Amino acid sequence: MTSELLDQALVEEATKKSGLIWVTGNGVPTLRAEGAARPGRPLWHVWHDGAACVVGDGPGEQPLPGLDDGGDAVVTVRSKDKGGRLVAWPAKVVELAPDSAQWQAAVAELKGKRLNAPDGEAMPGRWARECRVLRLEPSGTPAELPDGSLAAPPLPSPATTRQPMPAALPRLLFRKKKRKEA
Repeated sequence: MTSELLDQALVEEATKKSGLIWVTGNGVPTLRAEGAARPGRPLWHVWHDGAACVVGDGPGEQPLPGLDDGGDAVVTVRSKDKGGRLVAWPAKVVELAPDSAQWQAAVAELKGKRLNAPDGEAMPGRWARECRVLRLEPSGTPAELPDGSLAAPPLPSPATTRQPMPAALPRLLFRKKKRKEA
């Protein structure tokens, strides 16, 4: 009983303090073609009423691949200070029905944490129409963390990296300013 309470406290405190969690759902294949393990998807979340709550799968929101209502997931939590893995815990995925009491309580918490929302106060209405709000409820004892690195190439994304510097830029930046003679 004592170890169960300690495990529950570890999961709750680590998840509350972490800004991101890495989640791998059962619907996502665990192995890539090359044989490397598929990394979890980073998700922003809030800890509310004993579970991690996430919102996504709508326009402008985070994707939630492999997270289906009633399915299972593995949540990995990192340290906010050092960035290393603290705990990995199994979760049961529960989709909240829009405008239910649980949905409204979770959305009230999520709304305060959502950064750069395009619609501000209208956000809960958009989430009810176009997004899914999920609870990731702890469903067992935390898993043993692997000894080795789980480093993997990033998932495909439409984001781009910096382009090469234009050829004319050094001349513009480093040219000597001519003094105006009076």
